[in-house]
Amino acid sequence: MKQISVILIGAGSRGRTYCGKMNARPDQYKIVAIAEPKETIRRRCQKEYGLPDEMCFTDWREILAQPKLADLAVIATVDNDHYGPAMKAIELGYHLLLEKPVAQTVKECTDIANAAHEKGVSVLVCHVLRYTPFYKTVKSIVQSGMLGKIVDIDCTEGIGDVHFSHSYVRGNWYSEKDSTPMLLAKSCHDLDIIQWLMDKPCKKVTSFGKLTYFKPENAPEGAPIRCSDGTCPSADTCPYNCHRIYIENPDGFWGKSIFRNSVATHPNMTDDELREALKTSHYGMCVFHAGNDVLDNQIVNMEFEGGVTATLSVNAFNEGGRYIRIYGTKGELYAFASSPSIHVYTFEDKKSHEIPLRQTEESITGGHGGGDDGIIRDLYDYLCGTYTGVSVADIRVSVANHLIGFAAEEARHTDTVVDLDAYFKKNNYENL
Repeated sequence: MKQISVILIGAGSRGRTYCGKMNARPDQYKIVAIAEPKETIRRRCQKEYGLPDEMCFTDWREILAQPKLADLAVIATVDNDHYGPAMKAIELGYHLLLEKPVAQTVKECTDIANAAHEKGVSVLVCHVLRYTPFYKTVKSIVQSGMLGKIVDIDCTEGIGDVHFSHSYVRGNWYSEKDSTPMLLAKSCHDLDIIQWLMDKPCKKVTSFGKLTYFKPENAPEGAPIRCSDGTCPSADTCPYNCHRIYIENPDGFWGKSIFRNSVATHPNMTDDELREALKTSHYGMCVFHAGNDVLDNQIVNMEFEGGVTATLSVNAFNEGGRYIRIYGTKGELYAFASSPSIHVYTFEDKKSHEIPLRQTEESITGGHGGGDDGIIRDLYDYLCGTYTGVSVADIRVSVANHLIGFAAEEARHTDTVVDLDAYFKKNNYENL
């Protein structure tokens, strides 16, 4: 069996997740080097992967200044630091597993796709929903013809109120300028799924949305700038109390096991140490005074080739989770991504069908419902030339689906309907 050698660039939560799953498959993958600026994380990974000191680097520039070290580079840096390492790694001939979003701008995304095509290397974007039992089953139902021809797709992504406050108010994605718009940072997954299910190019897009709630005028009377001050008169009732989320909250769907690590500077921090860290961390800010500019609700309307339509709704005001409804000429599909089955109603026989899903131990929060494990499995077959599935997408397809998101943002800011063929042509890219 072929063993694929791997370097990891960016050992945050996502990078460690992918490489952890690779490390659990030693006959298929071998991690040979790492680049990570945080020493505690770098040393932890060094021990876990059994790396010598000379194969541990502090920066992507250092690791990519070396002669090519491996077959594959996993790039899981922050959003605004994808372009540089991706372009350099492609130049050196690495295949890439590239965390989404591909990059911050249309030009950067298309540069990466074009460079990979010219170099002849494979770039797999971490659209992990494609690899979940849930969405793979949805895709198989669509392909089976059970629904007939698709007329409309309705997708909703509920980010979850606490998750939104953590990631898009207090966290790394609180500023569009410093990262990417929420639609690209969070929901390029969903745009990708919609196009994958439609299996035809998007022709028109428009979008509406804004930041409605997490801003100063909605702060409780007397709320301090820092939630961590502990002086807020609404602390006992506020669902975004930082001490409750990061310290007191028991493990659960959005438990501290998910968010605590964002505040912790080392894995064994005590609660008292976390309270001290929150006094200076952005995670200790009041959610109404955090200076975020990321919208908290958005709707995207799309028209695809042949006049069929799709809608994506994204917002913060829910428990969290995704659901999808597909309307076809022969039947209707409806399901929550966390459900054990998918409901289909067929018109000819007037019957309801419950289609069971393969169960996975990975949750949506901890493993994207099986997608994290699925992408690592499929990546191996893809790089070995033995892949027979339908989930893997070429980088050109992934970037084309990203451009739907960028065009939606242009439509939202200009209050227009954007013609996708003209948009792609303007950006010297083919609408796939």
